[in-house]
Amino acid sequence: MPEIFNSIVGTETTFSTFTICIVAAMVIGFLVSLLYKFTHKKEGYMQGYVLTLVMLPGIVSLIILLINDTSKALGLAGAFSLVRFRSVPGDPKDIAYIFFSMAAGVGCGLGYIGFSFAFLIIIGAVMLVLNASKYGAPDTSAMTLKITVPENLNYQGLFDKVLDEYTEGWRLKRVKTVDFGTLFDLVYSIELKNDIDQKKFIDSIRTLNGNLNVTLILYKYDDQIYAK
Repeated sequence: MPEIFNSIVGTETTFSTFTICIVAAMVIGFLVSLLYKFTHKKEGYMQGYVLTLVMLPGIVSLIILLINDTSKALGLAGAFSLVRFRSVPGDPKDIAYIFFSMAAGVGCGLGYIGFSFAFLIIIGAVMLVLNASKYGAPDTSAMTLKITVPENLNYQGLFDKVLDEYTEGWRLKRVKTVDFGTLFDLVYSIELKNDIDQKKFIDSIRTLNGNLNVTLILYKYDDQIYAK
């Protein structure tokens, strides 16, 4: 088997070395995926992305093992790794995890398995500490507020006091008539304070708009609200 393997790849890499590097890379990829899931359990994540983090180190490790020129191997592996983010907008942290997984695969492919595990432990520990301490988290949440008011209610300045109390900043984005002009939809972009009671905030608005609909949406989930 080693002779057949070496004759195919044209290198001195033994089959046992190949197996150890690939398995180690996949193990590291699995651990990276667990770290990603833990740090994104509140934000949510896609199964496809988690599986990619598991597979990527093994793929990169294989490319490094089979291509003698390290610079060409790295270029090819990098192109494969980032092709998803050329057409689909991604979170910068997601791209960092791609590089994290790729770097571990490169280390295993070059035979530095111990260093790759040490790299995983160090970066993983730092990420867990930063996640637990909520490092870099803003004091406000960028959200969209949609308020429905009856046609006979003068909405200008009506909600200013409540918005000033519960937000760091706000702006009226759009006013639209609905239900054949019997209602108005007011759409605000707001910077909601993180330490406020959202139910109390919404109840304060409901006392002013006649207990009609009030919708509070995170910007990243607000894909259709301004659609024409």
